[in-house]
Amino acid sequence: MFNQYPDLLSVEEACEIMHMSRNTLYKLLRNKDIKAFQVNRIWKIPREAIEEYCRRQSGLYNTRS
Repeated sequence: MFNQYPDLLSVEEACEIMHMSRNTLYKLLRNKDIKAFQVNRIWKIPREAIEEYCRRQSGLYNTRS
């Protein structure tokens, strides 16, 4: 879906993909709605986690075998 982006995204890249503000994305990260991790204080967001979140929100979520 977002193949032109790297496998690990920065907050800025994730905001660009999802067309949302940094505050909204940080809220999703804090609530663990999007799976991600921090290196020191810098969030690293797997591109696949963004795709999964979009599928879940759109009702198109399907689990992979």
